Amino acid sequence: MSELGSEARRFVRGQQQGVLSTLSQRIAGYPFGSVTPFILDQQGRPVILISTLAEHTKNIEADPRLSLIVQPFTQDMQEAGRVTLLGRATRLGEKDSLGPRYLRYFPKAETYFAMHDFSFYRIEPERIRYIGGFGKIHWIEAAAYLNSANVLAEQETAILDHMNTDHADTLLDLCRHFHGVAPVQATMIGIDGDGFDVRTDGRILRLDFAEPINNADDARKALAEMVQQCRS
Repeated sequence: MSELGSEARRFVRGQQQGVLSTLSQRIAGYPFGSVTPFILDQQGRPVILISTLAEHTKNIEADPRLSLIVQPFTQDMQEAGRVTLLGRATRLGEKDSLGPRYLRYFPKAETYFAMHDFSFYRIEPERIRYIGGFGKIHWIEAAAYLNSANVLAEQETAILDHMNTDHADTLLDLCRHFHGVAPVQATMIGIDGDGFDVRTDGRILRLDFAEPINNADDARKALAEMVQQCRS
């Protein structure tokens, strides 16, 4: 089951938008759905930035239980894989630790950081419904889905600075090899135990590591292996 959990987590890491369903306080007993951007922390827990004025925030404050469905947009949505995370949302006390990471993925959200009514909420998964394709339907427990703790959150900024300053051409090569695209510019915006994200010409590309990593030294080795694949 841990392999399925890892597969589901990697699937979610490749997306940045989902449908958040909270328990409506305005119309009791009904679910309330809203589209929301999100990032994942190093363990794979979704983090959302929402306003106290929003309907879903009022719902969460009254009852933190919710679900987040994550699915890429395709012509046939039924055929695409999808993940539904059921869990509870908790308001985080400050924005500083996750703020830079969130803004790398959603730079237009910078204006929200000056507003006192916007806060981060982290979703602690309790169960996960993973549909990986026809006949591949599973319930996954949170312990199997969540990644183990690592130090990448503390090392992420230094890794990104190094890659974007000293290895910009390498990022272009990786995008060409693993995604078959030829971007004009590529910037690494996030790295985690499963892989990393690169912003290229207005969109975000996900590149997965062959094996999980836990620190900067692991990242260096994994990236070197991927570069070797490009050149072989």
